[in-house]
Amino acid sequence: MSLLSPNSPLTGIGMTSQRTRDRMVQRLRKQGIKDEAVLDAMNAIPRHIFVDEALSIRAYEDVSLPIGYGQTISQPYIVARMTEILRGEKPLGRVLEIGTGCGYQTAVLSKLSQEVYSVERISPLLMKARANLRELRARNVKVKHADGHYGLPELAPFDGILVTAGASHIPDELLNQMAVGGRMVIPVGAQEQALVLVERLPDEFRQTRLEAVKFVPLLGGTS
Repeated sequence: MSLLSPNSPLTGIGMTSQRTRDRMVQRLRKQGIKDEAVLDAMNAIPRHIFVDEALSIRAYEDVSLPIGYGQTISQPYIVARMTEILRGEKPLGRVLEIGTGCGYQTAVLSKLSQEVYSVERISPLLMKARANLRELRARNVKVKHADGHYGLPELAPFDGILVTAGASHIPDELLNQMAVGGRMVIPVGAQEQALVLVERLPDEFRQTRLEAVKFVPLLGGTS
């Protein structure tokens, strides 16, 4: 069930309506997403406000869509899958997201975490994300314009780290910011990417390679 008021402009109409969002959630279940908390969060967040108005009728299709500056909003299945893996069927406390983009994944995380800190290297995208998150009144989210490779060491450790761009390797800086018992989900690979789950154990990091994915590259610097 949506957390939005039926009279809110965020609920949408037609192909952006709550009914369309309900169908998206039904599709996610058929695709294998089992975490009901994740599905509830996906149902509550109006994905159509995160894309240009001309693309809003496609917002609930299972496709990635352009958001400008060479970046995309991930397809709903990938958002749900990465979030489900990050949770591991447990509540999330403090979460770091690398790659705010338009703020959609950030908004989903905000429904499932005590605190979300998100880093974006492209300033105009960050401003869009801030506006979107403000519209949704996501008060437990803070975003920062910075190079995601370095995370936010001043706010570490994090119970969860989610990276929304493809990395050639797992940055040591991010590993060092994981809490013991924490989890990181990151796409890794130069030519062929795969989701990797990293778990921080008391004496080691355990990595599990999951399904193949395709993300824009994780770049350094800011713009």
